[in-house]
Amino acid sequence: MILGHIGARKGSKGVPRKNFREICGKPLIDWSLDQLLEHPRVDAVVVSTDDEEIYEHAIAKGALKMGLRPAHLASDTAGKWQVWQHALEVSEEILGEPVTAFLDLDCTSPLRLMEDIDNALNLFFDEKPDMVMSCCDAHKNPYFNLVEPDETGALQVSKPLPGGVVARQQAPKVYEHAASTYVVAPDYLRRANALYEGRVIPYVMPQERCADIDTPLDFRIVEFLMKDRETHHD
Repeated sequence: MILGHIGARKGSKGVPRKNFREICGKPLIDWSLDQLLEHPRVDAVVVSTDDEEIYEHAIAKGALKMGLRPAHLASDTAGKWQVWQHALEVSEEILGEPVTAFLDLDCTSPLRLMEDIDNALNLFFDEKPDMVMSCCDAHKNPYFNLVEPDETGALQVSKPLPGGVVARQQAPKVYEHAASTYVVAPDYLRRANALYEGRVIPYVMPQERCADIDTPLDFRIVEFLMKDRETHHD
């Protein structure tokens, strides 16, 4: 039983009601929700939200009737992990059977492809980690060109190595956490209190599919990339 999940909070300081704002012909959430509903490997879909309009929209499209998210999980300080735990618990009660994989798609990252979902699921079932998390190659590297001030205000490399690193190629590999696609083992989700307590492995995606909407500029950039993809696909 693979459970697809989307979290869509009503409030957003950067882009008001961004999760339901139209982009390229449909609400932002639908670019992820439709992927879950249409994916042949996803057995059930649930949307955790405190927004009544988004909730009714998701139910009409085929999501489970889990009710609105509790108030303590609807603030801008509420953690993703606790929202996931609540959604899993309620969904298993509705379904009447245990979930084998909890698949979360972030609705602010609409550029993922269906193949990304398949690849993340395959990695999860092949490697059997506690969690698969989407990542992309980092633009900057803390061993090489990320710096921070010391107690005197002078800049130092964030993570210095003996002898220093004079070329990016010599630096250890680092990734950016891309808020796009996650596959979590339900037992891990129930027992852990945070993301990195267990064995979390990366599903590496191209940077152009990892763009995340957090600001009005992000929205314009993602919209441009989506239109550009559509133009070149046609």
